[in-house]
Amino acid sequence: MAEYPQGTGGTGAGATTTAARPDGVDAQALDEVVRFTSDLIRFDTTNRGGGDCVERPAAEYAAEQLAGAGLDPTLLERSPGRTNVVARIEGTDPSADAMLVHGHLDVVPAQAEDWAVDPFSGEIRDGVVWGRGAVDMKNTDAMILAVVRAWARSGFRPRRDIVVAFTADEEASAEDGSGFLADRHAPLFEGCTEGISESGAFTFHDGQGRQIYPIAAGERGTGWLKLTARGTAGHGSKVNRANAVSRLAAAVTRIGEHRWPVRLTPTVSAALTELAALYGIDADPSAPGFDVDELMERIGPAAALVAPTVRNSSNPTMLDAGYKINVIPGEAVAHVDGRFLPGGEDEFRTTMDELTGPDVAWEYHHHEVALESPVDSPSFAGMRAAVEAFAPEGHVVPYCMSGGTDAKQFSRLGITGYGFAPLKLPEGFDYQALFHGVDERVPVEALHFGVHVLDRFLRNA
Repeated sequence: MAEYPQGTGGTGAGATTTAARPDGVDAQALDEVVRFTSDLIRFDTTNRGGGDCVERPAAEYAAEQLAGAGLDPTLLERSPGRTNVVARIEGTDPSADAMLVHGHLDVVPAQAEDWAVDPFSGEIRDGVVWGRGAVDMKNTDAMILAVVRAWARSGFRPRRDIVVAFTADEEASAEDGSGFLADRHAPLFEGCTEGISESGAFTFHDGQGRQIYPIAAGERGTGWLKLTARGTAGHGSKVNRANAVSRLAAAVTRIGEHRWPVRLTPTVSAALTELAALYGIDADPSAPGFDVDELMERIGPAAALVAPTVRNSSNPTMLDAGYKINVIPGEAVAHVDGRFLPGGEDEFRTTMDELTGPDVAWEYHHHEVALESPVDSPSFAGMRAAVEAFAPEGHVVPYCMSGGTDAKQFSRLGITGYGFAPLKLPEGFDYQALFHGVDERVPVEALHFGVHVLDRFLRNA
C-alpha cells in the first residue's frame, strides 16, 4: 500500500473513529474504492446511442452504497432503465454555496475479442483493475462513494452542502441523464454554484522526468453536424452534373482539409503560460505575434495537453449514400464531429456555411455549449493544493478539455464546472489513450491516491 502525507483538513462535526486517518481516509475506504470500481465495471452499462442502454442496476448499486452512508438517494428516470441517482450531504454552514460532485454510469461499447480480459469482468490483476469504465469513469464514481462512506464512519460533515449525482447517458446525448436532471429536477441542485467531475488531475509524464497534473477549467462546445446533399437521381452510366454524392464528397473534403485559425481562450492562455514557465520559457500568449505552434514545439510532449484546444475542429466521421452501384442517388448524407472553443461558435457556424457551399445543407445533429471556468477561483486553488499535498513532486496546470462532459448540461443551472478526478499514474501508463480504448484499466494505487486527494479537496472546499 502506498504511503501518502497526512492531510490537514478539518475534523468536522462528530467523533472520528480510531481507524480513521487525519485526512479522513481509513483503510476501509481504500479497500472499498477498489471493490466499488470492480463491481461497477461488472454492470454492463454499454451506451450504443439511440436509447440502447440500461444503467439501472449500476444506479441501484450506487444508491445502496449511499444509503449505507446514511443518505437518502433519489432514483430518477426519463426512460425505463435509464436511471440517475442524486443525494445531498448537508454541510455545517447553511449559508455556504453547495457543490455538485457528479459522475456518469454508462460506458462506450467494447469488443471483447480485442481485449486481453473480459471488458466487463472487473478483474483485479497485478495491482490493476481491468474493464470498460476503469478510467471513464466508474473509477471516479467509486472514489466518490468511498469518500462519502468514510465521512459517514467518522461523523465528518463538510462546510458546504455536497450534492452527489450519478448520471445516465453521458456517452450519448445526455437527454436521459444530466440534461433530464437539469431540465426537470433543478430543485435537487438548489444552491449549487460549482461542480467537479471527470478528466482532470491525472498524472501526465512528459518523458523528461516531470509529472504534470492538468485540472480542467473549460470544455470545447459540441457541434455534431448532419450534412445533406441533394441532386438529380439517374443512371450511373450517364453524365450527371447534379450528382449528390459528388457534391457531398467535395464538401466533406473541404471540411476535412480546413485549417482552423488559432484562437486562445483564457484557460488555454493560462495553460500555455504555466507550461512555458515550467520549461523555463519566457512566453506571453497575449503578446502581438505570439506563435503558439512554436511554443508547443519547444515544450515537447506536454503540448498534447493544449494542442486540441487552440483551434476549433471539424472531422468528417460518417458517410451514407446510394443503394446500387449503377444508380446515382438523389441524396447523400454525412456526419461531422465539430468542436468549438468558448466564444468560437459564431466563427464555427460561419465557416461551416462557407465550407459546405450552396449545394449542401447542414444542421446540428447534437449541440452543446462551450464552457470556461475561472482558474483564479478559490476552488481551483483548493484543487491545486489537494493534488500538491499528495504529489509534491507534481506540477498542476489548468487546461481545456477537447471534448465535453455532463458539466455542459449542469451549466444550465448556473453551475461552474471543473474536471477533477485525481489519479497518480506510473510513467508509461497512457491514460488518455485508454479513454474509449482497448484494455482500459486503472492501477489500484491510483485509486487510493484519488480517494485521498478527493477527500482532501472536498473537506476543505
